[in-house]
Amino acid sequence: MKILISGVAGFIGFHLAKKLLSQGHTIVGIDNLNSYYEVQLKIDRLKELGVEIKIEELPVKKILGKDNFSFHQLDLTDEERLDQLFSTNGIDLVINLAAQAGVRYSIENPKAYINSNVVGFINILECCKKYNIKELIYASSSSVYGNSDKSPFEEIDHVDNPISIYAATKKSNELMAHVYSHLFNIKTIGLRFFTVYGPWGRPDMAPFLFTKAILNNNPINVFNNGDLMRDFTFIDDVVGGIEAVINKMDAFEKYEIFNIGNNKPVALKDFIDAVETSCGKEAVKVMCPMQEGDVYKTYASIDKLNKLTGYSPETNIREGIHQFVSWYKEYYKIS
Repeated sequence: MKILISGVAGFIGFHLAKKLLSQGHTIVGIDNLNSYYEVQLKIDRLKELGVEIKIEELPVKKILGKDNFSFHQLDLTDEERLDQLFSTNGIDLVINLAAQAGVRYSIENPKAYINSNVVGFINILECCKKYNIKELIYASSSSVYGNSDKSPFEEIDHVDNPISIYAATKKSNELMAHVYSHLFNIKTIGLRFFTVYGPWGRPDMAPFLFTKAILNNNPINVFNNGDLMRDFTFIDDVVGGIEAVINKMDAFEKYEIFNIGNNKPVALKDFIDAVETSCGKEAVKVMCPMQEGDVYKTYASIDKLNKLTGYSPETNIREGIHQFVSWYKEYYKIS
């Protein structure tokens, strides 16, 4: 298939593109390469996909590509260029992973989330409608569950009480997708990702922050005094879940929501211990209160996806963290 992946230079988008390219699909990748975190990491991901860019050349106006991968530096809010891309590429399937990420940053800069996650998403939906693309997979988030005291979180749970703008934008994506499925017969599949981590991961997330701090002998902030639980999901398992969805698209209803998680919440103290073990150092811990917009626990029920596709994550936290720390040391040339 010819598959459009937005957010292709992002953590999940990069890994998914790499896997789908290896299977012979043609990938049309778009990313705005924003500076929410270090742009060089995004450029290096693209290099792994066969596209070389220098920071001093940004923004890139031309189409870059190699073999069955083409890259377009493009913001989803740019309606004219997005429409042109759809009109000239004959897309079979759209996978929308582009978004302004980060729960805490959404408190500081809410408009960035509305522009990217809401305006950008409606532009994707409009292009799907206009160019008769009948299948759309898009990233939602476990954050839509808010501070639910029911566990594990199931797709049928009510998710009407978000506690961050980020979560609210992801919930809005699910509602907007439902409208377009109903009115325009577009099959939309929303994926609620649960704390994705692994090699090439985002620098604003705990595995990266903790590894960097420990290896540099700096203290780490331990929120809610360590009393937190997260359903950490290794990147290979996430990509496997997306693949399972792609391969079973014909079997799904017109509108679906799936959790993609590990189904095994990990206590923050155990997660820190795994990072310390892989780094070979003990962390200097600074105990902190709960952060605004954060949730106490995430816990994915994956029964629905497992029943329909056979999805079953395989990577435990110690194995996954070991792979991440090994990548981190190699990427940043730490002996």
